[in-house]
Amino acid sequence: MATGLVHLTVVPNAYEAEMLCALLRTEGLTCDLRATNLGVGMMDGLPGGGPKEIVIAEQDLARAQEIMAASRN
Repeated sequence: MATGLVHLTVVPNAYEAEMLCALLRTEGLTCDLRATNLGVGMMDGLPGGGPKEIVIAEQDLARAQEIMAASRN
């Protein structure tokens, strides 16, 4: 049974959010991005629209953290 989405990380913009979600999805994980209220006003009109929160299916959290750590190396 699927559970809800939980916070994984916050990235600076939509481009980085899409790249990370694409990586996680290639591993078969459920991933989505959400707008944040961080930097509201500062980022208006800029490409990427400011910081994005990455959320992941709760059951995939540990695996997603492993994938993120490996991608930094």
